[in-house]
Amino acid sequence: MIVVLRLGHRPQRDMRVTTHVGLTARALGASGMYIAADDRGVVESIRDVADRFGGDFFVEDKKGWSSCIRRWKEDGGCVVHLTMFGLNLPDVEEEIREKEKILVVVGAEKVPGEVYERADYNVAVTNQPHSEIAGLAVFLDHIAPDALHRDFPGAKVKVLPNPCGKTVEEF
Repeated sequence: MIVVLRLGHRPQRDMRVTTHVGLTARALGASGMYIAADDRGVVESIRDVADRFGGDFFVEDKKGWSSCIRRWKEDGGCVVHLTMFGLNLPDVEEEIREKEKILVVVGAEKVPGEVYERADYNVAVTNQPHSEIAGLAVFLDHIAPDALHRDFPGAKVKVLPNPCGKTVEEF
């Protein structure tokens, strides 16, 4: 099980990016997402996509990041903080892939130092500045089983592969 914790979300500024973090998490194998802020709009937007396109993805806002991390670890979970200052993903991905419960912390603004200290792994997709969406996508591609070949049960809409054009099936 992989769940994303979105940290530092600023509703006036980060709505679109946080929504894309959630959509990326859902599409590439995560089970759900916690948002350490109050933003019903983002929650409803992600839930709407999950409802239409299928799967069992959950999203919850108003989560205190510190208690979320503490509870995750108390339940035997592993905390992975994505940061450009961490260990390179290829050096730790095998070890992380073996974990049954992974909480992936994805920051928006400056991440408190305590997150670095409490994480089991501080992981860099690259040691260069980049988008948290891209970092999460690459991480999930490496860690989530069959991230690119998932089936989404209960879908009301399905996009079918097409070499040219758009093919959409509605149920």
